[in-house]
Amino acid sequence: MRLLERTPFLDTLAGYARDARQGSGRLVLVSGESGMGKTALVEAFQQQLADARWLWGACDGLLTPRPLGPLFDIGPQAGGELAQRCRQGATRDELFTAFLAGISGPDRLTVVVIEDLHWADEATADLLSYLGRRLGTVRALILATYRDEELAGDHPMRIVLGNLATQRSTRRMRIPPLSVAAVAELAAAHGADAAELHRVTGGNPFYVTEILAAGWPSIPPTVRDAVSARLARATPGARRAVEAAAIIGGRVNLTLLAAARSGSGPAADLDDCLATGILVADGDGLRFRHELVRMAIEAAIPPHRMAELHARLLTTLEWQDGADPTLLALHAEGAGDADAVRRYAPEAARRCAALGAHREAAAHYERALRFSDHRDQAALAALHEGAAGEYGCLDRWEDNERALRTALALRRELGDILMAGKILSSLATTLWRLCRGAESDQAGAESVAVLETLPPGPELAWAYAYRGAEHVIAGRLAEATEAIGRARSLTSRLGDTAATCYILNVTAHILMAQGQDGRPPLQQALDLALAQDLPDSAGRALAGLHECSVRLSDFGAAERYYIKGLAYSEGLQLGVFEACLLGWHCWVLLAQGQWDEAAQIATRQALGGRSVSPVNRLNPICVLGLIHGRRGDDEGAWKLLDEALTLATRLSEADMAVPVHTARAELHWLAGRPGPAADEATTAQDHPGGPADPWTTAAAAIWLRRLGRDAGLPGGLPEPFALEAAGDWQAAARAWETLGRPYDAALARLFSGNETAMRDAHTTFEKLGARATAAVARRRMRELGLRAVPRGPRRATRSAPAGLTAREQEVLALVSEGLADREISERLFISERTVNHHVSAVLAKIGVSSRTAAAREAARMGLEPAD
Repeated sequence: MRLLERTPFLDTLAGYARDARQGSGRLVLVSGESGMGKTALVEAFQQQLADARWLWGACDGLLTPRPLGPLFDIGPQAGGELAQRCRQGATRDELFTAFLAGISGPDRLTVVVIEDLHWADEATADLLSYLGRRLGTVRALILATYRDEELAGDHPMRIVLGNLATQRSTRRMRIPPLSVAAVAELAAAHGADAAELHRVTGGNPFYVTEILAAGWPSIPPTVRDAVSARLARATPGARRAVEAAAIIGGRVNLTLLAAARSGSGPAADLDDCLATGILVADGDGLRFRHELVRMAIEAAIPPHRMAELHARLLTTLEWQDGADPTLLALHAEGAGDADAVRRYAPEAARRCAALGAHREAAAHYERALRFSDHRDQAALAALHEGAAGEYGCLDRWEDNERALRTALALRRELGDILMAGKILSSLATTLWRLCRGAESDQAGAESVAVLETLPPGPELAWAYAYRGAEHVIAGRLAEATEAIGRARSLTSRLGDTAATCYILNVTAHILMAQGQDGRPPLQQALDLALAQDLPDSAGRALAGLHECSVRLSDFGAAERYYIKGLAYSEGLQLGVFEACLLGWHCWVLLAQGQWDEAAQIATRQALGGRSVSPVNRLNPICVLGLIHGRRGDDEGAWKLLDEALTLATRLSEADMAVPVHTARAELHWLAGRPGPAADEATTAQDHPGGPADPWTTAAAAIWLRRLGRDAGLPGGLPEPFALEAAGDWQAAARAWETLGRPYDAALARLFSGNETAMRDAHTTFEKLGARATAAVARRRMRELGLRAVPRGPRRATRSAPAGLTAREQEVLALVSEGLADREISERLFISERTVNHHVSAVLAKIGVSSRTAAAREAARMGLEPAD
């Protein structure tokens, strides 16, 4: 393909190469839609930089990607320690270290190309993050390509790329479509209508060249048709070779290709393959110029031919030492070889899990289950147990429950009491995460009862530890302490570090419920987990440290644990702890007055279509309900808080239920319903689930005082609450401000009855956008006979849907037209940045996470696009 309109990009890359030669390594993120010429650009740059060492790797567009596929592509090219580590099946950390060392040569610039990041597995994403943080002093240039249109808003790579963008070594480069003039130059020899061709293709170089190769003006409707037309001109041997290559993947090993073709066909067939332009030479192998072409070819292969090719590849790989089990499992399924799938898929799942690729691990367990032998009940139960573990890491607890219940039934049929008891322990945790507290308690009790009939072992130690957690949830602290003591006694004899970490986690929650700081045992658990490489234990400890810091209003520590925990959880696909961290972070943002950001995260977690467990939904929907209520969206607030109450009631855990009742008390107060508000606050204070931590309990108690029902306030209230309860509103407000909680400081001033304090409170409410609270403040000032009470928002704003201002309504109407921020800024004569702020505010106020959803809401509200 001729390279047009790309000279500026080549010049920019040359500048980055100069930086890298001087010891300032660069990571260049090259993006663009499929077929935009990202690979062609890099190939042209390689010709300009022929004196550098070039290493190429790519992520696979397979249903279950190879973990660290690009690294294993590059290993043999790099040689040395990296190649050796790849052959030896080294750990991920060893591979990462060897990779960085392998590209850090002092004498020659190394250029690493990693293609198709949109297909990256989580381990590869972690590799990229690892390199991005360490590249600043390395004489290396990394060029990473990806299709930005294939990265959805919740795609894991979005977060990785966002984090990389903050690194000093990172640069971005987006490849745009060709202009009409460039398309005309390509089409000149074909007599094609350049303007029409540009319209049809959108200036995509791949579509342009493929359509022209297929013969203009007979424009194929799809890329598949264009590829078929090109292949039709090749020899039969070349067509067979290309089909076989498509089964192998984007990069084609010639040995595997020969095996897939059963050794048939002369070498000239390969020359014919290259002549088609579909495949290009790549070192000692071949690769597809475009992955879309490979996929189109693969989709057109008849089923019987597909199975035959997979079978040949499987046979060849089985003879190779150290063959990747993920590829063996893939080809085994493609060949329909059930025995081979049963051999390789479980191994592939374990390998993926060890590399932190839990999504891929779950996919391999599912593959194994599709081909399982139902006569082998023990093996079948083990597969369901393995799948359940991966579902738990991914926060897919409904799937986890189904897998565990199937495994439990199989173990009981086998008479395997030990495994049945172990599964019941796991099931108790699952049911808690599904907000089914009574069932969780029952499963935990049954687990202990079953395992106590057997000689004491690690399974019983875990059952006691889980039972301790269940007692904490139910507020039975004495029983919790006793169960943890039994677990600790058993574990100390058995030496189970993971169980020790879990015991420390439960101990922390007992301490918090007793009014103490639970973080020391959690820090001990974290140190143990990191030292012993126990990701699940480390993720749990980090999430616990963040939660405890949030509960104690220690937001500085909370932020540190949030950043560290989120990076750790994302890097290892520990979605359950990622969701937990995000939920508690919503409370931090709410307390600190960062409501728009809190609403965005909460909306994405609770309403954005992500797979989030019920227990991890509780915090986001409660925070979002409070924001809606304080901003005057009473209907939207109660919808969220009603769901939160349902989940919290089923869970029956004080730490999770009390904040819901407290939030509902505040919303009743905002609506002028003091009776129901006091009832909710009383329920929160006297929750049957036992004591919550002091800060959570105090938040409910202070509302009883504000509502005139403060008889019997608990002792030991945290300082800001104690000061307000004692009538020292000035000190209380200062204490809240010291903690960084402006809304709470304003509430202390509002209930003071002091005119100056109440006016200050009203100003704070207005700044936060708390329109409903500001309205209550104005009403109280009027009731006290104060003069010059501030005016509320204009009637037009007050009556607007979701409390949108006139400007926000304009922005929403233009968003519903499908206009981008730049176009809206031109239409309204405001800056693009201002438009972005308006759009964020609109999405938060109407409780949606995307422009498409916002457009639907605009139609429902009757905000029609301008003519």
